[in-house]
Amino acid sequence: MASAISFDLQGQGGGIVLGAADSYEGKIRWIQVINDAEIAGFISENITDDYKLVGVSLPAGIGFGGKFTFIELTSGVVIAYFE
Repeated sequence: MASAISFDLQGQGGGIVLGAADSYEGKIRWIQVINDAEIAGFISENITDDYKLVGVSLPAGIGFGGKFTFIELTSGVVIAYFE
């Protein structure tokens, strides 16, 4: 049987598609960039200096995991997968 984390990273826990100026507050496990994106705001429970990702251009195709509680986009499209 797959672990809960594996289940989340496979997208089986659900998620939300966010576009320019969209935000989401809640438990997020993985963020997948669909169209080149820029983050306007970001909060992580386990990534030090997460504010350094604000304003950085993230290329389509990149994904990153952690324990996130908030994300807001300036531009682009991402899928935020729930924890």
